[in-house]
Amino acid sequence: MTTVTPFLMFDGRAEEAITRYVALIPDSRVVTIERYGADGPGPEGTVSRGEAVLSGLPVRFFDSFVHHEFTFTPALSLFVTVDSPDDVDRIAGALAAGGGYLMPAGEYGFSRRFAWVNDEFGVSWQINAE
Repeated sequence: MTTVTPFLMFDGRAEEAITRYVALIPDSRVVTIERYGADGPGPEGTVSRGEAVLSGLPVRFFDSFVHHEFTFTPALSLFVTVDSPDDVDRIAGALAAGGGYLMPAGEYGFSRRFAWVNDEFGVSWQINAE
């Protein structure tokens, strides 16, 4: 069977991201967190393989033990559809803390309320109340 799964690479903060996303996005859960041991290759305790289900979407996480010159970009974002404008404000506000807004919560003509944020890890999120 062929599947496609978003894969998010962090620099030592994957578990923090998993925990935050699962707590913030309704109907989400951690599936597994595996950590590097003392024998590496990554720093002991960091995430070698993590998986969560974010409101039905399986997402993989990992801490790279190789430093890269790149990180996340808003060209790829996670799009979250919520029930109410209040949910847009709550989720976008929490995700933007430590990050920032690319488009502040508002009415843009294509939805009742929409916000686009980068979180503190650099992951881009679009939050929409249709």
